[in-house]
Amino acid sequence: MLYNPRYPSVADLKKKAKSRIPKFAFDYLEGGCNEELNLFRNENDFDEILLKPRYLKEVGQIDTSVELFGKRYSAPFGISPIGLQGLMWPNAPEILARSATQQDIPYILSTVSTASIERIAEVSEGKAWFQLYHPTENRLRDDILQRLKDVECPVLVVLVDVPSFGLRYREIKSGLSMPPKLNPSTILQAMRCPTWGIQTLLQGIPSFATLKPYMDKGLDLAQLGQFMNRTFTGKVTVDKIKAIRDIWKGPLVLKGVATQEDMDDALHIGVDGVIVSNHGGRQLDAAESSIHSLMRLASNEHYRKNMTIMLDGGIRSGVDLGRAYAVGSSFNFMGRPFMYGVGALGEEGGTHTINMFKAQLYQLMQQLSIEKIGQFSERLIKI
Repeated sequence: MLYNPRYPSVADLKKKAKSRIPKFAFDYLEGGCNEELNLFRNENDFDEILLKPRYLKEVGQIDTSVELFGKRYSAPFGISPIGLQGLMWPNAPEILARSATQQDIPYILSTVSTASIERIAEVSEGKAWFQLYHPTENRLRDDILQRLKDVECPVLVVLVDVPSFGLRYREIKSGLSMPPKLNPSTILQAMRCPTWGIQTLLQGIPSFATLKPYMDKGLDLAQLGQFMNRTFTGKVTVDKIKAIRDIWKGPLVLKGVATQEDMDDALHIGVDGVIVSNHGGRQLDAAESSIHSLMRLASNEHYRKNMTIMLDGGIRSGVDLGRAYAVGSSFNFMGRPFMYGVGALGEEGGTHTINMFKAQLYQLMQQLSIEKIGQFSERLIKI
């Protein structure tokens, strides 16, 4: 098991990554919207969830594997989709997709990441999931779905919580909008991170690789920004999800569901699962944390019986993973921790971070005296 003892926690990886990634790119990864209150709630609200140990209980062999949409994964967590991954660390999508495949956990590619559907399908041996930013044009939507069918993508995730891009003050100050703009400040920041700069030169300037077939050649930054706004601005409605459900016959997941009303619509449409999320605190600062939304939805027995309820947001340790399962999550996804890992350790970062979480989760199960992931709820202290 590849596990670097110099970086035993997410905090250690984050500190190292911050020193190796230019400020403008790290701010894009790290920042939330507005005053970033929900960003902090996402992490801090986990502290309210307490678990009780059973030290005198006999325990058999610990098994961290879980079954999800007909496939058994070695661990009960996966890698969340993140846009512009290759800007934060060169070749990051390929690094993480390859590590996830080798360690047998799911990796989700974003529509606005820096590797194409076809490239990640190749790297992941056809096992990577895909998150769709719903295009404004059905023609583009249908073409992307056909490309996913061609590579036999196992699970389609539709993002529903970006009716408009969040107001992110860090990005405004740094000039890192969508798409990024270079200025003297960002160039100076890049020069202070020579490893990042060399790797960027070797890998090439990052771009929205999946979307290249739909762009005119030679777009400047302003034109690229107009393309992104024109192509992806707009609400994802019930009718749009119904249309995708008619086309896509495999597992269909909605990411960004946080309320009972949206959950009811998802059940009515017939989707297979939801990822409860607030987009990492990057969209609505006045919203509740993802874990609180998850607790409310997972407490509904009807939802649990008819939908796979998963979580994304705020998880920073194996203990947080256990807390999430204790309050009703069926599977959990993490984004920033894996980017910290790649930023800190490069090619080894994905595997290190996966094994770090596996080790932390295993140790927690030893402390609680449980053998299966489904037993975490038995150790929840209800206050």
